[in-house]
Amino acid sequence: MREQINLVCTVCKRKNYTTMKNKRNDPDRIELKKYCSHDRKHTPHKEGK
Repeated sequence: MREQINLVCTVCKRKNYTTMKNKRNDPDRIELKKYCSHDRKHTPHKEGK
């Protein structure tokens, strides 16, 4: 049931992280606040395609 997803920065639109997600527990797209090395600050990251 776990699936690998990419996290995309909402500010610079770059793929920065990959993580695993359980589709049964989180059927919607997730959003986490992570560090973006291109912006050099913490920004919201959404689940990409």
